[in-house]
Amino acid sequence: MNIQTTERKDGTTYRVLSVKQVTFTVSEFGMAAMLNIGGDISSTTVLLRQPLAQHKSKAVGFALKRGFDVFVAAVLLVLLSPVMLAVAAAVKLTSRGPVFFGQRRWGRGNAPFRLYKFRSMYVELEDKSGIAHTVQNDPRVTAVGRFIRKFSLDELPQLINVLKGDMSLVGPRAHVLGMHAVGVRYEDLVPEYFARHIVRPGMTGLAQIRGYRGEVADESHARGRVSCDLEYIRTFSVWQDIKIMFLTIPVVLFNYTTR
Repeated sequence: MNIQTTERKDGTTYRVLSVKQVTFTVSEFGMAAMLNIGGDISSTTVLLRQPLAQHKSKAVGFALKRGFDVFVAAVLLVLLSPVMLAVAAAVKLTSRGPVFFGQRRWGRGNAPFRLYKFRSMYVELEDKSGIAHTVQNDPRVTAVGRFIRKFSLDELPQLINVLKGDMSLVGPRAHVLGMHAVGVRYEDLVPEYFARHIVRPGMTGLAQIRGYRGEVADESHARGRVSCDLEYIRTFSVWQDIKIMFLTIPVVLFNYTTR
């Protein structure tokens, strides 16, 4: 794909200043993403469209959010280090393969990043693309994996992503590139899908506390997730983040939702 930079010379004539070639895989984004003028498209290293700007009135709030994320993530890493060491040991001692699992996910401005989790599947059965959803009694998941998934312990390494600036504690969930819902690409199913990437993805979010977590059951479930993500962005405040974090605890422990 050729990207041309032009300079306006008069009302009808343009002069090409430079041409550079950008290589990316169409299958990673889908044709719908390429044609979606409201969305941003990016390759691994080159951002082809600038991310949507956050509303100026919330700039201070998002700055406070980042400071809050860094402080809380650092504290949680220290407090939860014994739990994380125990999970790492259980993963390593009960199945072959690495302790951690890394996967490319959509980040802020549609720029992909590598998300970290504790490995919960057998190495030989892993789906590196992440497109294949986990289902109930999934044979790919190890015994330890089922336990740590049940209580979201597999997601604790994402605190590192928060410190790095890839993620936030609260926000839309980080989806894999080319993610499907009910057999259809998310961006084809929900036209406003890419608008959810205006902010950093979160470890938890409004969709999760309302019950939109786990396997996508049907089209309304998929649309409900994105609707919650966009509502979160519109109504964002640090206080709301704190409430969502506390409401996540009963969701994880008792499967309680606010919906």
